Amino acid sequence: MNSLQLTADSSPMAETDSGFSSWNSSLGKRLLDIIGSSIVLVLASPLMLLVAAAVKTGSSGSVFFRQERVGKGGAEFAMLKFRTMYYRPSDGGPGLTRKGDNRVTPVGKLLRKWKLDELPQFLNVLRGQMSLIGPRPDLADFYATLNPERRQILRLKPGITGWATLQFRDEESVLAAVSREEMVNFYICNLLPRKVDLDLSYARRATLKGDIGILLRTFAAIFSTGAQPSRDNR
Repeated sequence: MNSLQLTADSSPMAETDSGFSSWNSSLGKRLLDIIGSSIVLVLASPLMLLVAAAVKTGSSGSVFFRQERVGKGGAEFAMLKFRTMYYRPSDGGPGLTRKGDNRVTPVGKLLRKWKLDELPQFLNVLRGQMSLIGPRPDLADFYATLNPERRQILRLKPGITGWATLQFRDEESVLAAVSREEMVNFYICNLLPRKVDLDLSYARRATLKGDIGILLRTFAAIFSTGAQPSRDNR
């Protein structure tokens, strides 16, 4: 796998030099990840089978979508999702999705609305590639635009949800307000730095109680959004 350098000489500082809370790399956080993801995968397995069937019958292509994202230490890994877009091998499209994106299938719109497309990422958590709570993993090309201070985000294990994820849960609507030509530049210059700053700030004060609070707020946000009238969500 490729990796994204943390520093110019690719020799990262010790974790303690980052100013992050010790909870981020603790055994307790890893146990929370293993127990939490295992429970979700067991309880949600019947639902995941139904989702897989819906994806397969809804449009041609693989049930799963795999994309190389950057993890802790700059190492890339294959992040898993249920496929929500039409399979177009000749057109990868931009690495961002905006509200109303015509690449999203009818089934995909429903999965994105309820965040069911994210369920396979609990396998990434079990493998140790992701955590329940952490910065959302992004593409290497986007992280490469960060300055050295913000690139400290790569010292953290990426998460299924996190502090910035909660604050930017309507990110696709924000991107939809920008022209398609300016979307990537707007993300790199505006949204990504703001999200990184939020996640870095939380990492410096992260605790078990804080992580559980983010999980509860995430579930509340999902059900709150799902209860609203249907619209073209990510």
